[in-house]
Amino acid sequence: ENLLWGAERIRGELLKLGIEVSKRSIQKYMPKDRKAHSSSQTWTTFLKNQASGIWPCDFTVVYDWLFRTWYIFVVMELKTRRIVHTGVTKFPTDEWTAQQLREATPWGKGPKYLIRDRDKKYATHFLAVAMSSGIQELKTPYRTPQANGYCERFMGSLRRECMDHILIHDDNHLRRVVTEYTAYFNQKRPHQGIDQHVPKHYDLPKSKPTRGQISSKAILGGLHHSYSRTLHLN
Repeated sequence: ENLLWGAERIRGELLKLGIEVSKRSIQKYMPKDRKAHSSSQTWTTFLKNQASGIWPCDFTVVYDWLFRTWYIFVVMELKTRRIVHTGVTKFPTDEWTAQQLREATPWGKGPKYLIRDRDKKYATHFLAVAMSSGIQELKTPYRTPQANGYCERFMGSLRRECMDHILIHDDNHLRRVVTEYTAYFNQKRPHQGIDQHVPKHYDLPKSKPTRGQISSKAILGGLHHSYSRTLHLN
């Protein structure tokens, strides 16, 4: 059902269902032409020590069916990998980006550090919102996307698992697709980087129900599926 999933991704979904199986066993039954994906990360020690107070943010570009350019802005909570906020625009100005940060940090709630690159989309208005919320900006070096590797990895997942397989019509359609994928990412999708936890339930112990019928829910028109067990009470 999910041709885009790798062995660890499948293992995480099975663990939700109480099925214990090793990564090697899963790989044994997977088609051999699948390509493994890897990622590199930098300044790991600082990020791990300060993860609870860090939010990375970034932009990615997509194109609709008329080859128009759209920008997706994402803010992530590093510790849980939860996507805090998303925005879609055709014109990512400093004022627009500042408004996105304002919406992501209502009533002054926000991280201690915010990782961003040195793009001109983050200028005086963005800085003013960050300072008013008590947020310290951490600017990544030039041409080093690996310095914001966690957010870059989400952007890669967004493209590979969603955007590369959907023909976007307009900005409203793009917003709906991004919103549905983000909800799936936050609430249903296990993540390797947080020990196969789901971001929404990061602080809860991983339950392993072994009884009940397994049900499948289609996500994004069947591009992905979420699995759970249904207990029938007599």
